[in-house]
Amino acid sequence: MEAYCLKCREKREMSDAEPITMKNGRPATQGKCPTCGTKMFKIGKTPAHT
Repeated sequence: MEAYCLKCREKREMSDAEPITMKNGRPATQGKCPTCGTKMFKIGKTPAHT
């Protein structure tokens, strides 16, 4: 899954992506940037949330 890395300022393929549910109940995906290791986050329903 692709997400925007705030540290690199580029869209990158997320590594170690795992589906999570936010406090308000919305689905999201959390992972790491493969280049710098910063935590990446993408809000919204993903194929992993089916």
